[in-house]
Amino acid sequence: MAESGLDSLAQTHGIAIDWRAYELLPGGKFPGGPEQAAKFRTMIDAKQNDMFATARERFGLEMRAGAFGVDSRPALEGSKFARLHALEAEYVRACFTAHWQDGLRLDEPAVLGAIAANVGLDAVRFLAAVQSGAHQAEVQADLDEARALGISGVPAMIFGERLLVSGAQPVDVLRRAADQCIAQGYSSAD
Repeated sequence: MAESGLDSLAQTHGIAIDWRAYELLPGGKFPGGPEQAAKFRTMIDAKQNDMFATARERFGLEMRAGAFGVDSRPALEGSKFARLHALEAEYVRACFTAHWQDGLRLDEPAVLGAIAANVGLDAVRFLAAVQSGAHQAEVQADLDEARALGISGVPAMIFGERLLVSGAQPVDVLRRAADQCIAQGYSSAD
């Protein structure tokens, strides 16, 4: 069973996914004052209920609210380490599961080390890379690129390096985007 629109799209189209880093809350903190942070949290809570219902209806996937105020930077840097070892897709999926189904914090070294080990990475080397900031520049480059492209939320998918699809969209929207790129001679999707 597909667990996301991208999984469904992969069943009908030969797509290549190039995961990029993005921080909704840099450092796990809302940049505004307490009143703005409370409004933001209320908005997130309202949207999450819709997202959870969509995941249940479209994919039979039960989700729950992950911890709020998580500094995602360590997990994002970990994905760059996983990429070097050809385990990025497995690592990203495990992080999604840990956050959205198991309610774990992706800024805790023990959680990230367990995820790394479970997908086949050397947890000691993984944690050393994350804690030393070995992949910090790669993550920052992704964040700078997202800012330059005007991306301000997740998910954001760029097809054929030219067509942006923003938000959790039905798989039919993703298929149309992929088909449009193919029709225009672009055969890859980010």
